[in-house]
Amino acid sequence: MSFHDVFAPLTLDSEPKKYTYQEGADFILTQFSKFSPKMASFAKHAFEQQWIEAEDRDNKRPGGFCTDFPLERESRIFMTYDGAPGTVATLAHELGHAFHSHVIRDEPFENTNYAMNVAETASTFAEMIIADASVKEATTKEEKIVLLEDKIGRSIAFFMDIRARFLFETRFYEARKDGLVSADQLNTLMEEAQREAFKDALSEYHPQFWSSKLHFYIAEVPFYNFPYTFGYLFSLGIYHQALAEGSGYEDKYIALLQDTGAMTTEQLAQKHLNIDLTKPDFWESALEIAVDDVKEFLELTNDLV
Repeated sequence: MSFHDVFAPLTLDSEPKKYTYQEGADFILTQFSKFSPKMASFAKHAFEQQWIEAEDRDNKRPGGFCTDFPLERESRIFMTYDGAPGTVATLAHELGHAFHSHVIRDEPFENTNYAMNVAETASTFAEMIIADASVKEATTKEEKIVLLEDKIGRSIAFFMDIRARFLFETRFYEARKDGLVSADQLNTLMEEAQREAFKDALSEYHPQFWSSKLHFYIAEVPFYNFPYTFGYLFSLGIYHQALAEGSGYEDKYIALLQDTGAMTTEQLAQKHLNIDLTKPDFWESALEIAVDDVKEFLELTNDLV
């Protein structure tokens, strides 16, 4: 595969499942309620109060964004919803951000400004609930394969693509100490980072990726993408614990979110999850979920290769 093949959607003979906006909302509420009635109640309020602008129209980019209005104690979500399972997960992701803002609304103001790594924990956790449920409730083999591929694609993005960005940016700062860095040098740094992150498993890379990625140009936030990988792994580990502990996990999770602006991630994990983030155990338990997805995908697609 080449670099662009990694991000190309998987297409099978069956028509991909589509959710109307109401069906997507109902699915989110149902799945949230299995984990956290409080989270589901908040999401229901967000839908009823029309906090979400999700129309799919011309000249509107894909993706999603959530912003908080502390004085009004409300949030707003701006996204493009096209009915694909991935956009249902995106909607859940943004609702996770909004729920995070909701549960810290009564904290002292100075404790409501949390770091990006934990900012992406609540959103990715909410997204994981929906992505996992979609796979489990798939009604056909083809549907399950497509949903698993979409879910695994997130792991590839966080473990490989974003790692390549981190390696590139680290080496760019080193090169910049010696003067201006030319486009040719940037291309070389980018391809070397991609080769390392993808374990040289691709036939072709994207050396000019640096020129098209907006995040590299947000000068006030270096290593913009790293918190997404941290948040993804942190939320996977939390999700792994939540599955094991069941319904009693809700209050523990909310208490963790409430302390995100007052503690380091190491302190959060120790206090609320009784785990030591400096040890590999928690991170390896998070990886098990991604590995299991890959194993299931390979089994389901064995006769298609």
